[in-house]
Parts: sequence; C-alpha cells; structure tokens
Amino acid sequence: MMSRRDAAIALDVPLEMAQRHGIPSRLSEAELREILDNPPPWLVQSRANRTGKRPVWVHLQCDVCGYSEAARPKKWWPDFTYVSCAHHSPAEVPAPAAGFVRSEFDGIGTRFVGIADVDPSQ
Repeated sequence: MMSRRDAAIALDVPLEMAQRHGIPSRLSEAELREILDNPPPWLVQSRANRTGKRPVWVHLQCDVCGYSEAARPKKWWPDFTYVSCAHHSPAEVPAPAAGFVRSEFDGIGTRFVGIADVDPSQ
C-alpha cells in the first residue's frame, strides 16, 4: 500500500489535486497502475496544461549523507549547487570555486539547507 502523497508524486500532481479528485489516502500498486494506464480526464487535462517551466515535484538528495526526499519546489528557490541536511556542517560540502559567492537557504524540504554558489559578475 502507498500513501496519497506517494501516489501524487508518482502521478506528478500536487497533493491537493490528488485529494480533490478522490485519490484515497491509501491505495495499492494495482490501483495506481490502473490510474496511470487509464488516466481520468482531470489527470489528462493537468498534463496537457503543463508549461514545463517548473516541475511539480523535485527530488532532493543530501550531498553529504545521501538522504533523499521529494518536495514541492518553491518559486523563490534558486538553482542549488549543493543540498545538505541541516545538521551537517557547512564545511562538509566542497568550498565554492574561486571568485564565487556562496548563499545558504534554510527550510528546503523538511530538513535541508540549499547552497547556491554564484558568480557575482553575472
């Protein structure tokens, strides 16, 4: 059995949309396969409306320990150079390249810090 959240990730739709369209809180792999093989009209329409600008879900993985999770990306998230669990020391990820400036963003997913190294000349 899988949760509604796992089903939403597999269907590549927001959790709220899965709930609104009656995806049960628990469903079997066979039920999910049926939805994927014969998508309901709302899922077909959702896929048709995508512009491809932003993914519905992103998979975050700690560059230090490998822990991973799926999360809904936020509009304010930059392109991260590294992602690490909040409990890791900043020294555990490689230093920024010469001339680059590092910014850290707390609150990425449930437990991550996003690290963006940017060239200040751009």
